[in-house]
Amino acid sequence: MSKKDNTIRVSSESKLQLPLANLVGIIIIVSGAVMGWANLTGRIQSLETARHIMETDLISKSDQMITDQEQYLLLEMLSKSQETTDSEMHSMRNNTVELNRAMKDIEQMKKQIEILKDKVRANGNGSHN
Repeated sequence: MSKKDNTIRVSSESKLQLPLANLVGIIIIVSGAVMGWANLTGRIQSLETARHIMETDLISKSDQMITDQEQYLLLEMLSKSQETTDSEMHSMRNNTVELNRAMKDIEQMKKQIEILKDKVRANGNGSHN
């Protein structure tokens, strides 16, 4: 065979014969590949968008504004003030117990003083006004 016999010539008047089953198979494979590529790129794009939104939200939430810092300082001040108030209340609770004990002692002393007054009057030395 010569070289001229092995060459393929394609022109506008060339004819191609292909069985219908092969043509349908090629169309299905090409359309499946195109659909798969479109789904894959769509999924990648949605994941990248979700990651970008998450990073943007994370960065915006981590940035403290001046009002946030002021509120943090106020919270710290109020916390220290509350601790001081708690310790004062604890010491006052002890004072209340001591005052109650002192009141009981005073009541006992009043009773003893009344008894002593009654004894002094009974002896006749209670002529004081």
